Amino acid sequence: MRKTALTLAALATLGVAGTAFAAGHAMPGVTASDQDVSGGTVTAESIVAGENGWLVVHRTDAEMKPGPVVGHAPLKAGENMDVAAILTEEVASGDMLMLMVHAEQGGSQTGIFEYTLGAPEDGPIRMDGNLVMTVITAQ
Repeated sequence: MRKTALTLAALATLGVAGTAFAAGHAMPGVTASDQDVSGGTVTAESIVAGENGWLVVHRTDAEMKPGPVVGHAPLKAGENMDVAAILTEEVASGDMLMLMVHAEQGGSQTGIFEYTLGAPEDGPIRMDGNLVMTVITAQ
């Protein structure tokens, strides 16, 4: 019976370590749904970031190009749950918003969001040439 207990404990430890390894090496991404933004915030359900950075909320349209920034929130490296960004401009029902992961690099101050559209400071992250983002519609 002692051998069984040790074997089960070893398997449980391997399972926890395997899960931690998988979570630590998840691909960067953003998960969010269409939502009511009348309270002045937009929330991503989950974000995986390869490094500390930012959730940046851009206006967009049917062309799916990032437009002006209308909100941002800090991210830590790894998995981030229920990330809420305070909107800095009015967003109407039906507006499309691009929730994008940006780096914390190239700026002059750590922890201060310095990006402006097209600038290299705290710019967007790309995976295989693609922006790490999702698009939602304000309700």
